[in-house]
Amino acid sequence: MSDRWGNSRSDGDVEHDAEPAAAALSAPAAPGAFLGTDLHLELGGPGGPREQLMRALREAIGSGRLAPGTRLPPYRSLARDLGVALNTVGAAYGELVAEGWLTARQGSGTRVARRGTPLPRDRARRSAPVPRRPAHDLMPTSPDASAFPRAAWQASARRAMAAAPADAFGVGDPRGRLELRTELTEYLARARGVGTAPHRIVICAGVAHALSLLGQVLGGAIAVESYGLDFHRSLLTAAGRPLVPLPVDAHGADVGELPGTGAEAVLLTPAHQFPTGGPLHPGRRAAVVDWARTTGGLVLEDDYDGEFRYDREPVGAVQGLDPDRVVYLGSLSKSLSPALRLGWMAVPDHLVDDLVAAKGTRELWSSSLEQLTLADFIASGAYDRHLRRMRQTYRRRRDQLLATLAAQAPHITVRGIAAGLHAVLDLPPGTEQQALRAAGRLGVALAGLAPYRHPDSPMPARDGLVIGYGTPPEHAFAAALDALCLALPPAPAT
Repeated sequence: MSDRWGNSRSDGDVEHDAEPAAAALSAPAAPGAFLGTDLHLELGGPGGPREQLMRALREAIGSGRLAPGTRLPPYRSLARDLGVALNTVGAAYGELVAEGWLTARQGSGTRVARRGTPLPRDRARRSAPVPRRPAHDLMPTSPDASAFPRAAWQASARRAMAAAPADAFGVGDPRGRLELRTELTEYLARARGVGTAPHRIVICAGVAHALSLLGQVLGGAIAVESYGLDFHRSLLTAAGRPLVPLPVDAHGADVGELPGTGAEAVLLTPAHQFPTGGPLHPGRRAAVVDWARTTGGLVLEDDYDGEFRYDREPVGAVQGLDPDRVVYLGSLSKSLSPALRLGWMAVPDHLVDDLVAAKGTRELWSSSLEQLTLADFIASGAYDRHLRRMRQTYRRRRDQLLATLAAQAPHITVRGIAAGLHAVLDLPPGTEQQALRAAGRLGVALAGLAPYRHPDSPMPARDGLVIGYGTPPEHAFAAALDALCLALPPAPAT
């Protein structure tokens, strides 16, 4: 017999899907039969094995340890695990079905009934403070999860699994799979102007993981942009690296301040400064590379939003100007999904061994099979096709955001809109917290500028909102924008 995926099924599966029947109960277990889900039950107390099993199952269901809808193991599997007769399990399941504790249907197996039994008081108390999810998610942290290319990724996963060598199922190489490093070398050169080679790429679990590793192998202070991701700063600080903030303006970070900082490295988001928006000015790109060459420093390039450009030609990576002085950091968190936990570093030769040593002697972070899947996903052209499709989607959303604000809040200035998945809304001084509170009441999740500002920044604090337009599904986007506009401060009186 085959299941709905075309896989062969064992006698144990057939038994589990059937109503209790004498023939099923008396059939011997087939060699290698499917044993089903593990279930921890302790039998004991008065009565025979059937009464003990029924009591243990009632206790597990009544306490909430077995949740409604949980599928129970097949008769054979549970009988073998507990060391009781097959008929004992069948009879216990049958009585509990009759009592309403369990349900049994052809094709669905035996499951815990969806009963209206209240939780015990202590469990209800523990479950009470579950936060309510916002009705509208405009946080600048994720792409549209509903747009993940499931069919294409699944096709790549099948091909990768079929072609995977035996060593893919062993201990992982901390450098990452060679297949993925080879594909990334070609892709990054073609799409981002990155000059590297497979031996100079180290696979990681994302940019945050990369920064944590770099913080361990680099020495001295690191200059950072005055506005940036606070948890990236925390990772570097936790690794013992002092941080020096650089001013940020419409042209990106003011790298002209670097010589006076004493920093030995600088972390930048040159493609699309996060969160204020805009690329690093060409003159500053050249200047920061000159600084690195002159001082022996390093540029840590977080290619944030590098794949998404709307109103101008793509800006190549700074790494292409000097691959020996720039560490290039990239990930799938915006282009595909943060759930994949896959990223990469293209690093100078002299850093490779230190970074691999910092990772450890084996890969503990990224699945070898997902690395092989990504290698196929890139090689097949599916990654390029997905990015082209999402550029159109996100540009449409960006335009819809601008049109809605122009119609409902024309007094609000919007910045950083030429690229990426977020925009910054400038607010009048002193109104950021007010807008955040209003958004919370309306069920809108969004971010203010304040948390992204380095506490020692030489720049005065600005009031603003950081709006992510990638996360909401297509059907909910218009309603999210309407709710956002209701949360904004009103136009000043004339």
